[in-house]
Amino acid sequence: MSTALDKKKAQVAEVADNLSSAQAAVVAEYRGLTVSQLTALRKEAHEADVFLKVVKNTLAKRAVKDTDFACLDEHFVGPVIFSSSSDPAAVAKIMSKFAKDNDDLKITSGAMNGDLLDLAGINALAKLPSREELLATLAATLQAPIATFARTLNEVPTKAARAIAAVRDSKEAA
Repeated sequence: MSTALDKKKAQVAEVADNLSSAQAAVVAEYRGLTVSQLTALRKEAHEADVFLKVVKNTLAKRAVKDTDFACLDEHFVGPVIFSSSSDPAAVAKIMSKFAKDNDDLKITSGAMNGDLLDLAGINALAKLPSREELLATLAATLQAPIATFARTLNEVPTKAARAIAAVRDSKEAA
């Protein structure tokens, strides 16, 4: 086998492997972006744990075949960059924010749980809180009743201590 074929198979396997754990994916046209802009996008994506790759369209079509993202098959046209993540809001936020800052990046489509998303759907997904924000909100909601109960229980001995201190101060003053 040729090394070119091995490289192509490795790319397809890499994309398919990332798609196996992904919940959402976004396809965008990157024509006109400079190398430094693409590097900045890759850096942001890496920091947010978003898979981002420029893949040939034929290889991308093979990678999404028989997955929840097969609906993206017809959207692999022209020079596209493919991104996916296990956090649906993260991939949408990264791509939407970068597209807003750079007019040359044009989001063409996306997919989540086997459903095709248009630009409006991706922007709506980008407005959702991230997984970490949702978990923090849940933790605060679960902790609130317990913290309130603990403060209420703490008030009984505190009030008793204040009453004893007031009696002591009144006896010392007398």
